[in-house]
Amino acid sequence: MLMPDFLERRSERAELMDDLSAGGEELREALRHLRRLNRLFAAAAPTLHGVRRLWEEAGRPPAFSILDVGAGSGDVNRRLLAWADARGIRMDITLVDWTEEACEEARRYFRSEERVRVVRADLFQLGEAMADVVTGTQFLHHFHCAELPAAVAGMLRASRRGVVINDIHRHWLAWTAVWLAARVLSRNRYILHDGPLSVAKGFRADDWRRLQAECPSGRPWYCAWRPLFRYAVVISKESLRTEDRS
Repeated sequence: MLMPDFLERRSERAELMDDLSAGGEELREALRHLRRLNRLFAAAAPTLHGVRRLWEEAGRPPAFSILDVGAGSGDVNRRLLAWADARGIRMDITLVDWTEEACEEARRYFRSEERVRVVRADLFQLGEAMADVVTGTQFLHHFHCAELPAAVAGMLRASRRGVVINDIHRHWLAWTAVWLAARVLSRNRYILHDGPLSVAKGFRADDWRRLQAECPSGRPWYCAWRPLFRYAVVISKESLRTEDRS
């Protein structure tokens, strides 16, 4: 089946969540409802897939740190902590978001978890080498096409070992599934508007190839399609250092 015309190219429309002049309780509710959608569509799995790959590449160290940018309430990191516990890995996670509502919701959600801290900041305000791995789950699609290389560069700068990007495959089946799920699970204005739009702002294989060519330094990328219409993109600094030494 041919893809609908409105999904042929990435949408450049802004999501309601990107409007910093709005927010309040309606946004906090949306973040809670988004956790339901993330569980339904197994949103954590591609992030874990990428983090595990970089951890193994690093020699399976006993301690590993994560910085999750655009984290929202950071719920996908529950899966990372469970994985780390099962392997005896000392993991600490920093959640970064630019809205106070997201930070408040993340602090509430992880209030009993000492391994997680929450920081309100913009991606481009972050320092260098702040964590082993920088992750972005359903984060990169918020940027316009022209902004994507700088966003990836910012994530790389903040990481020591590499970056894991988990984002949506722009496909009519994914769009339909999210449109329906949003209306079954929520009446929140953010969810109803931003859920399907996030799919329209998602990526296809050609988009990732184009972005890789536009990003500085020609860093090696691993890009894999994952179940339930996701992409896991892993950019390894270690691979780059190995190539530089050869």
